[in-house]
Amino acid sequence: MSANETVEITGHLMDHGILSRVLDDIREYGGDYSIDRFDVGRETDDPSHAVITVTAEDAEALQRLLMRLQTRGVNQVDPGEAEYAEADRDGVFPDQFYSTTNLETRVRVDGSWLTVGNPEMDCGLILEKATDGTPARVYTLPMSDVKAGMLVITGASGVKVTVPAPDREAEAFGFMESEVSSEKPQAVLVRQVADGMREAKASGKKVLWVGGPGVVHTGAAPAMVAMVNAGFVDVLFAGNALATHDIESALYGTSLGVDLAMGRGVEHGHEHHIRAINAIRKEGSIAAAVESGVLTGGIMHALVKHGKDFVLVGSVRDDGPLPDVYTDVIEGQRAMRAELQNVGFCLMVATMLHSVATGNILPASVPLVCVDINPATVTKLADRGSSQARGIVTDVGLFLEQLAVELVPEYRRS
Repeated sequence: MSANETVEITGHLMDHGILSRVLDDIREYGGDYSIDRFDVGRETDDPSHAVITVTAEDAEALQRLLMRLQTRGVNQVDPGEAEYAEADRDGVFPDQFYSTTNLETRVRVDGSWLTVGNPEMDCGLILEKATDGTPARVYTLPMSDVKAGMLVITGASGVKVTVPAPDREAEAFGFMESEVSSEKPQAVLVRQVADGMREAKASGKKVLWVGGPGVVHTGAAPAMVAMVNAGFVDVLFAGNALATHDIESALYGTSLGVDLAMGRGVEHGHEHHIRAINAIRKEGSIAAAVESGVLTGGIMHALVKHGKDFVLVGSVRDDGPLPDVYTDVIEGQRAMRAELQNVGFCLMVATMLHSVATGNILPASVPLVCVDINPATVTKLADRGSSQARGIVTDVGLFLEQLAVELVPEYRRS
């Protein structure tokens, strides 16, 4: 026996290829469809609206299909009430749990629509019922943190998502919606990123940076320090490598043993990174090394000096690592999530793994720009579901130098 549901979607369905992707998803999930109504916008800024009846082989397959379609912003015409089930063990969602998107989400419980305060993809939705005057709420929770007895939303009933409105001004240039490319006027791209950061700060929000060691290897650390000093870096997510090579540069003038001023290796330079780690471990933390005067320059020094937050999450290949590095990745994820409150702009530079990890936990409403010499990094972000990710393919060192000049006019490298 088959099951069906009527769904709808509104947006720029034709010029962005959204409708085509929706229909492809239906077929990919073994379903079928009929387009009941399609109103095409007349003007460039006018959205289109489609009403579609989707059919699947059974109710369970239909629910999976509906959840997939919600990643595109498709909602049920009559969503009804949310259904839920109790988790029976720690770290395990009930069968048929609703798999979340990073879109703005609302859940209908007892006739009221509750807004999910922290949208994040690939999580579950936890319902806390109203008790003793405390209002009911729904929030996202990663699988690793669910506890037995929690109420978990199941299926797509009673759930609605909203896709962020596109940036029409950016689209006119083609930056926000075009394919990843290196053939763009970089000065314009730099200015757009700078404007996004200024807007975030002007609205009282934080600028989140996600960085890899390429920031140091390319000689761009002074540019980033200038932006930290000017207040354009509020939070940094990175691994052991960026912090280690930044500290190595501050202590020895090298990065992975290469003299950053001369561009060549130095004698015993291969030892510098591990000696830098040892020096910080001796002090107990990066902040303690700054306070004691052992660390007097670089990105990490600037972050500590200005009281900015950073989360360093390591990997199996790390040397040391630095004492501030989370070696338990689940704890590292929790620390990253804790820093997302009030983030209004995110810039990712020269790191694939941390970019993907951050993209997974960021709401779609946060503007996200990824800068990398490798176009695959940006493409992978979009493929993982970070539809708001916009890519700039260029040398990170040159980009950060230009960004520093744009944001901090007095900054000039000699």
